[in-house]
Amino acid sequence: MAGVCVFLATIIWVVFGQALHHGFVNFDDDKYVYGNAEVVRGLTAAGVVWAFTSVYAFNWHPLTWISHMLDCQFYGLHPGGHHFTSILLHTVVAILLFLVLRGMTGFLWRSAFVAAVFAIHPLRVESVAWVAERKDVLSGVFFMLTIGAYAGYARKPWSPMRYGVVMLLFALGLMSKPMLVTLPFVLLLLDYWPLNRLQGDDAAQSVFRLGGMQIPRRVILEKLPLLGLVAASCAATIFAQSEAIRPLDQISLSARLGNAVISYAAYLEQMFWPTGLSVLYPFPANGAPAGEVILASMLLLSVSTGVFLLRKSRPYLLVGWLWYLVMLAPVIGILQVGTQARADRYTYLPQIGLYLMLAWLAADLCAGRRGRVVLVGCAAGILAALAFCARAQTAYWQNSETLWTRALACTSDNSIAECNLGYALFQRGKVDEAIDHYQTALRINPNDDFTCNNLGLALFQKGEVTNAVAQYQKALEINPVYMEAQNNLGNALCSEGKVDEAIAHYQKALQINSEFAEAHYNLGNALSQKGDVEDAVPHYEKAVQINPDFLEAQFNLGSALLQKGNAEEAITHFREALRLRPDYAEAQNSLAWVLAICPDASLRNGRQAVELAQRANLLTGNGNPVFLGTLAAAYAEAGRFPEAVQTGQRALQLAEAQSNSALAGELREQMKLYQAGRPYHLN
Repeated sequence: MAGVCVFLATIIWVVFGQALHHGFVNFDDDKYVYGNAEVVRGLTAAGVVWAFTSVYAFNWHPLTWISHMLDCQFYGLHPGGHHFTSILLHTVVAILLFLVLRGMTGFLWRSAFVAAVFAIHPLRVESVAWVAERKDVLSGVFFMLTIGAYAGYARKPWSPMRYGVVMLLFALGLMSKPMLVTLPFVLLLLDYWPLNRLQGDDAAQSVFRLGGMQIPRRVILEKLPLLGLVAASCAATIFAQSEAIRPLDQISLSARLGNAVISYAAYLEQMFWPTGLSVLYPFPANGAPAGEVILASMLLLSVSTGVFLLRKSRPYLLVGWLWYLVMLAPVIGILQVGTQARADRYTYLPQIGLYLMLAWLAADLCAGRRGRVVLVGCAAGILAALAFCARAQTAYWQNSETLWTRALACTSDNSIAECNLGYALFQRGKVDEAIDHYQTALRINPNDDFTCNNLGLALFQKGEVTNAVAQYQKALEINPVYMEAQNNLGNALCSEGKVDEAIAHYQKALQINSEFAEAHYNLGNALSQKGDVEDAVPHYEKAVQINPDFLEAQFNLGSALLQKGNAEEAITHFREALRLRPDYAEAQNSLAWVLAICPDASLRNGRQAVELAQRANLLTGNGNPVFLGTLAAAYAEAGRFPEAVQTGQRALQLAEAQSNSALAGELREQMKLYQAGRPYHLN
């Protein structure tokens, strides 16, 4: 058994180990990790309270949030560490699956084969290589632990403690991902086979008969507490996803039923022929073709009939098939969340049932020595093929660009893939290519507020402000509470000098979300631009309170405080900006200026001012008259007056060459002090 566990771990790392060198992707990884202020702080008491009491990204799964917090605690925002945890958890799931099946059935190699196929099937890639899908692998650990604990409980006399362990593990699984709500039914299937607990002979102990099988009352009653947890999880999930659930007037019930039937069949096809896998399969705009629905229905009905007829001679067929059907039910699309028709990640636990039924059937059909030889050869070939395909599929998750390029190659009319590829290209500076993809996305789905907003960003980057404003306004027509579009529209208007209009949109963004740090920062900038520094300061302070690592907000807050005459606090924020980015020339110059000319002698430090000003000038090529003027003031504060005069003259020459008469006048007045052997201090 130890050898099998080592083998499972090895093949998993051979397939998925490359993900250690992959980055985050622009598909929910921001919400779950690098853009989530609560997560990036690491594991804190406040973060744990937030995880249990908040609904975020349309989900309530506190253990998943805590796992991401732990990753940030250990690895920061280095994506390799986050990928390592996901691969490790998937390895644990695969090994537990093997151990649980081996313990329940007594079959070593059948259990090993099921676990191996589960471990490296290409359909697992999305769950393992996508950091945001941590909930799959984490819930998988508790799923397997719950089954293992239940099997131990079922084989011994009733024990409150052992049953309590089952309840606890199940609750932890639901707090990782609510898809585990079907687990009580899976346990009932395992009662049928391989635990063989549905064999009550006393009719008085039976609640009903199923196919001639008497089901003891205790088998049903012991599921009731588990169903209580299911009810609580369902209530929490429906509440969390209430805004994401698509109404029937958008996707009709008939369209959902047709897509559900086709999805069941499609997952079957992908199990045997895992090609053309995509991170997102768009829901068909005109519904599923009737012919495909009929064929898929016939396939499902035929398999269901066959496994029912063979239930006595081959009970594992019925168990495996119902495992697959029932576990997929919560995500099959009857209660449609999002715009996807189906998703590879949904097969993570449900397809175990299919692997189980096929492995046991193949072993039974090849019972002889010659058959076993053929079976071993086939098993080796299958695992090798799966490993090859899964490695290739994992490579597509290297970054956002490779991921969405692959999605577009495998699907058609995929507006989300077009938009997200456009965003990935935009972040790499490929603005024109990004615009092309945004425009294609809008041709597919003209009412996508997210794409309109992103197209506006790209047009603004190109300097097409008027067109950008039009896109932001279109996004807000579609979704008036789109706070990012309100903020971006404010930026565009501000760039055109329409500061009052911009302020109105920043304020609307903050009405939607008062914790929107970027809108506070931009509102502070707009107020400062109007000369209203007094009102700007609270918005800068709020921005850095929400996000202490907001570099620009720290710097601008320091500058605003300096304008107000609060030099001591200004120094604090300039230093914080330099902590965040040591080569921030503007912060070095501003801090040097305060340390050189501050009227409070206790705050001045000529030596530090010189060091900072020299670094700032070095970073700017000694060609900035403002920075050179700061260096001159620093030299004077340090008592190095000849250098102050020489540097001041250089600054004055550059200011005059740039026709900056105001700066030139200030430099001349300062030069008089340096020439007289006196430093320049503010009054």
